[in-house]
Amino acid sequence: MTDRYFSDEPLEESPATLRGKEAHHLLHVMRAKVGTEIIVFDGRGGEWWAEVTKLSRTEVELALRKHRHVERELTVEFTLAVALPKGDRQRWLVEKAAELGVTRLVPLTTARSMASTAEPAAKLARYVIEASKQCGRNRLMEITKPQAWGELVSQDLGANKFVAHPGGVGVGELQRVINAATFLAIGPEGGFTDDEISLAREAGWQIVGLGTRILRIETAALALVAQLTA
Repeated sequence: MTDRYFSDEPLEESPATLRGKEAHHLLHVMRAKVGTEIIVFDGRGGEWWAEVTKLSRTEVELALRKHRHVERELTVEFTLAVALPKGDRQRWLVEKAAELGVTRLVPLTTARSMASTAEPAAKLARYVIEASKQCGRNRLMEITKPQAWGELVSQDLGANKFVAHPGGVGVGELQRVINAATFLAIGPEGGFTDDEISLAREAGWQIVGLGTRILRIETAALALVAQLTA
């Protein structure tokens, strides 16, 4: 498989230049030479076959040879609102959500959320890029600013709206209605409070259960996404 690289500048015409982490990897890890062929994408859709034409200590110049209108997105938009866990679990969740095709991730703050759990925006964005390079996505999963639960449920989202909570309907009963934009919400360790669930019900969110076992945040989030997008 040809190596994939991300350009943080729009790819429109030759020559194109890779800088920063992507150039460093190509230069010092992959030991690219003039004539090396790669695939490069800019997160706006599609990908380019490209050839290395010039190398410096910090930059790689590319000739864009052929654009391919390749998309590997889901047929509907999925937004995952989730109270992010800490540390490596957070990185794992973000990477796998991108791999599964989630369109947008909303870091969620709730009554039981731990304060300041979200990594810096630049670091989260890098996780998305690495996952997209690996799985073949040509559009980057968006990560929004953190949002409070009360603020989110009060919005007119114009979409299917599901919140994971014990006692809700089974996922199998929901799959047949996933034919339009969908919001999925996963609470923090300890779950949503009764007041938060009541608020969601009043706002038209449907409660979905994930079985009899208590799942970690990242397990619940990815299990729900995987089952609804299967």
